[in-house]
Formats: sequence, C-alpha cells, structure tokens
Amino acid sequence: MKNASQMMQWGNMPCVRLDAGGYTALIAPDLGSNVIRFRSERDGVEFFRFSPDNTYETLIKSAEVWGLPTLYLPNRFADGVLRTSDAVYHLPVNEKAPYNNHIHGFLHKRRHEVIEHGADANCAWCLTEYVYNENDPFFKYLPIPFRATYRFTVSAQGLEYEFTLTNLSDKQMPISVATHTTINSPFVDGAREADERIQAPVGRRCLLNDRCLPAVSGVNEGFADLDIHDLEYRSGSRCPVLRNIDNEMYFAEHLDIKGEPFYGILCEDTASGKTIAYEISENYKFWIFWNDKGYNGYFCPEPMSAMIDAPDLELPPAMTGYQELAPEQEITFRQRFFVKED
Repeated sequence: MKNASQMMQWGNMPCVRLDAGGYTALIAPDLGSNVIRFRSERDGVEFFRFSPDNTYETLIKSAEVWGLPTLYLPNRFADGVLRTSDAVYHLPVNEKAPYNNHIHGFLHKRRHEVIEHGADANCAWCLTEYVYNENDPFFKYLPIPFRATYRFTVSAQGLEYEFTLTNLSDKQMPISVATHTTINSPFVDGAREADERIQAPVGRRCLLNDRCLPAVSGVNEGFADLDIHDLEYRSGSRCPVLRNIDNEMYFAEHLDIKGEPFYGILCEDTASGKTIAYEISENYKFWIFWNDKGYNGYFCPEPMSAMIDAPDLELPPAMTGYQELAPEQEITFRQRFFVKED
C-alpha cells in the first residue's frame, strides 16, 4: 500500500489520516492534536483506546482518557499554586475536595492548526501548532505566551511523535509535560485482558498523600525502594488491568533488550506474543501508572518530565525534573510506538 496523508472527516470532526509502513494514525487537531487512533492492521493491534461511536462532544468532555492526549501542565498543583523563579501563578482549582488541586492544564482541549501534512516513499507526516496568547481563556491564570508544535511521522518504524514548546514571553516558562497515554485493553484483536503484561524499568517509587500529591519532606523522605508489588513492573509480570492501579509514580530507568538499552516500556499479549514497544526521550524522567479502576478497557502508562507539583516542592530540580525555559528558548520531547519484532 502506498504511503498517504489526507484531511478527512471522522464523525463530526476533521482529522488527518496517515498511512505508512502497515500503520494507520488519525490525528484530531480540534482535540488538542490527539492521536485518537493508531493501528497496525497487519498485526491486528489497536494501540490506543478508541471507539468508532465517539463524537467530538464525547471526547472533549473526557479528553484525557482517549487516544494520546498531551498535557501541559500535567497532573496536579496543590491549591492551584504554581511558583516559578520569577513569579507566582494561581491556576483554577478544577479538582474539588478532598483534593483541591489544579489538574492537567488546558492544551489538550484546544483547537489546533494543521500546518502541513504529506507523504513520500518513506513515511507520512503531519505538523500541527497552537499559539497560546491573550486570546486563550486560560491566559488570565498563566500570562506566558508560547508556541506548541506537534510533529507526527508514521512509517515502518511505527508512530514517531515530537512535541516542542517555545517560550514567546519575557518571563520564565515552567516546563512540565506528560502524555496521558491510553493503551487499549485488549490491544490485540480477539485477545484476553488477563493475558496482558507490562514491563517497565521503574526506579524508586514516589509516595503520594491522600490528595495525590508527593508525600515528600526532604531529599530522602517520601520515596520508597521497590517491594514485591513494584518489582512485577521490572520483571514484566504485572497485568496492567483487572485490578485497580491508582497513580503509582516511579523514577524512570532503562530496559535492556538483547544487550541494547531501551528507554521505555513493553506491553505484551502473552498468548500471541505480540508486543507494543513504547519508547520515550530521556527528558521524560518519571512514569505514572493508572487504569481507571482496571475494568474500563484501557490502562495508562504516563511518561512525565517532572514530578507531580514539582515547582512547589522543596527538592532540587535535578531530582524533580522541573525546568524553566528562558525567553525564546525551546524544548522538544519525543515518543515512538511500534509493534516489537522478535
């Protein structure tokens, strides 16, 4: 099949469809450039949570739990307070009592612009963009103009995704980025959820309190060595569904695959041996695992560049992963999804 890209209407929303290397991706610019579907027809693998019955209205109400939503600023900020090196911002508290946090930001719910799309003999690609400024209703809380660009490339290598932020302001821009990655369950056509396993090279666990905030009180407090439960991630014996997994946060480390380092996770259907490989760039420092109580047809291995509430913690940035961009600086995060060959 010839590689191709096309603008199309999926249900009641515009999408860019990319076909290349046996893979198909659907990118919805009106849903924060979410990859609402990524599939290998050849392998019978549905990577992300997807329903053909979804509408724009359905997805925008719960944009965090379909496809591949990119979050800025991700996860939680206690009482909505965000402290940078040159300002203090008060974000809306949209996670009510008993949590009383700001959660997940706004970028994944905005309508983005398609800059270009195309295909050649090697791949198909799409570039989208969102320019954040005073026209955005969130600007009254976070008055820092920036540009977000999203590049998606589909080829025989799978789906490669680059997310770039550029500071367009005269202030320091807080950087904490995540994807609320929703892996379909089961992700192999006709498979059983009980046969799924996840392998993740987790480091020390970051303990959370009853508000889902880090329970840290110093460099050595609020972290735990791995117990038998945690070590299931490292061994690849953890079933990521059919049990409740609720915001388990770990430092990210490397896997070793046939003697080569791999910075990411593997999701295997043990009955067929088919495996999703999910590779991330090393500026993602943490993994959070969550599965919406485990019985809703998906699970979320979420890479985060910084700890929950990172800028407000009394810990060094080298530990929390928190960064700031100076005016005119940019930063890029990368991910790749593919079916791993034996």
